[in-house]
Parts: sequence; structure tokens; C-alpha cells
Amino acid sequence: MATQQGRKVIASNRRARHDYTIEDVIEAGLVLTGTEVKSLREGRASLADGFAQITDGEVWLHNVHIPEYIRGTWTNHEPRRTRKLLMHRKEIDKLAAATRERGLTLIPLSLYFSDGRAKIELALARGKRTYDKRHDLAERDAAREVDRAMRRRR
Repeated sequence: MATQQGRKVIASNRRARHDYTIEDVIEAGLVLTGTEVKSLREGRASLADGFAQITDGEVWLHNVHIPEYIRGTWTNHEPRRTRKLLMHRKEIDKLAAATRERGLTLIPLSLYFSDGRAKIELALARGKRTYDKRHDLAERDAAREVDRAMRRRR
């Protein structure tokens, strides 16, 4: 069987950009079981409540839902199990320092296959307050109105 080329997005966390201010984006590999990979190849996953945490020098992904494989047997995985992320030591140390000192958090932005391997895009992010979210929505609405006025003018 030939390996896949390119990038095939499985799931993306659209609320992340609304709820958080993204400061940096990092790509990491995932340690998965066979039935998890099969379920992901069917395009089924949810990153809605997911977050990553650094424990004992390793990065762990929590609350990411990969549903059980439909045709799986007793070897099926647990949908919300904690999964290990694969990263270089320097990257892990950098993330650990940022989360410890600057009060940032690690949230998943997207889950995808890159050249046949499951990858996750993590964001180093700071939570937005309610007034920040309202301000961003107001800016977006104002920009949309300006675009409409410019189109009407032409």
C-alpha cells in the first residue's frame, strides 16, 4: 500500500481562536493504537475540550475524543484516553518554561495526517476575557461593514 502524500485534516478546533489569543504554534506527533488510527482515517475526532499538559518532561494530550472504531473488537481503545505527544526535548523545555512562567496553556488547533502520520498542531495560548471576545467580534463586524460599503460604492 502506498503512503499518503500531503496533509489531510481530520479535525480542527475552531473555538480555540475565539476563546484564546494564540502566541505560538507547534507540530507534534501522536502515540496511537491501531483502532485509533483506523477511526481517524474515517475522519472522526473532536478537539473541543482538549488540552495538553507537561508531566515529568513528557507532553500528554487530554480530553481529545477519538470515537471507538466501529468494526473493532475487544481491542478497541477508550475514546477519551490520555495520549502521549512526540516532541524534541528542546521544544518540551521551551513549552514548559512558557506555561510555568508566563501563565500560558497548550491547546490543540488541528489534528491531521501528514505523509501518512498522525500529527497535532498545538498552540501556546492565553485565555481571552469576555470583553476581549466582544471587542474582537466588534472589530470583525466593523471590517465586514467597511467591505460591504466599498462593494456598494463600486
